[in-house]
Amino acid sequence: MKLLSIAIPCYNSSAYMRKCIESLLPGGDDVEIIIVNDGSKDNTADIAEEYRQQFPGIVKVVNKENGGHGSAVNAGIEHASGLYFKVVDSDDWVSQSAYMQILDRLKELLECGSFIDMFISNFVYEKEGEKHKKVMKYHHALPQDRIFTWKDVRHFRVGQYILMHSVIYRTNLLRECGLKLPEHTFYVDNIFVFNPIPYVKTMYYLDVNFYRYYIGRADQSVNEQVMIGRIDQQIRVNKLMVDYYVDEKQRIVANGKARKYMVNYLDIITTVSSVLLIRSELEENLEKKKELWQYIKSKDKLLWMRLRSGILGNAMNLPGKLGRKITIDGYKICQRIFNFN
Repeated sequence: MKLLSIAIPCYNSSAYMRKCIESLLPGGDDVEIIIVNDGSKDNTADIAEEYRQQFPGIVKVVNKENGGHGSAVNAGIEHASGLYFKVVDSDDWVSQSAYMQILDRLKELLECGSFIDMFISNFVYEKEGEKHKKVMKYHHALPQDRIFTWKDVRHFRVGQYILMHSVIYRTNLLRECGLKLPEHTFYVDNIFVFNPIPYVKTMYYLDVNFYRYYIGRADQSVNEQVMIGRIDQQIRVNKLMVDYYVDEKQRIVANGKARKYMVNYLDIITTVSSVLLIRSELEENLEKKKELWQYIKSKDKLLWMRLRSGILGNAMNLPGKLGRKITIDGYKICQRIFNFN
């Protein structure tokens, strides 16, 4: 069995996938690199096959009909044989030194008989044209260099949460929790890191800058204008996360800090949905914002109250044009500080 399976979802990725794959190959026989060709129309499949033939013991290729990012991640999980599982998007890459440290630490834990559920590391915003690279770290919130549980987790900052770039999951945990991402939908990476949380019992945080998250292309899904154009998909993901929280509530309530973390995550996602709907300046989108908050209220009034009473929730629901202007001004300040989209 491999130590780590790494899925690379690819759709028309021929222009940049080589950099991603090359950064992962130094893992050698400890890793399984699963290139998932999601119905590409360029020569993505040819490049994937080239690497498979060159590294038959390391690279696996899955060719499938186009189903979107979530569908490609699902295929990666289905074909994974590694003890642990990670997703690396085809336009991103990893730091080799941090990569080696993570593999060594996972092996050390296994030698001690420790099968942790979630391994966390830092990621770097590789924003196009920016000299200063923002690093997302968790050392203020998570214990370092030891196995810990939710009871040991400290306070996450407002607006901070663990992204897909930060996390490595135990592969069977993803299967045990029945994770199945929706097809033909953007922004499902939030579901990928949200849904397994109630099943996570043991964690480990290594303070290394592992994942390099490239942002800045005009056509990227996280570009603000692209997100506004796809706002219905953002709302769909938002509602699916609310539904899951409600469905898993009995399991979640039993773990107070995990529940608090999930509520904070929903706070962030609902804030993103709300601010983009306001930012569009379309009357129909202001109605969609009202409908989203009403949906949350109808599913779980206590959750709705928690979201509305938080710092972010309050800011998203300031009344009138002046309230919306204050919301947008706050959003712009956050953009400058955190360098997102």
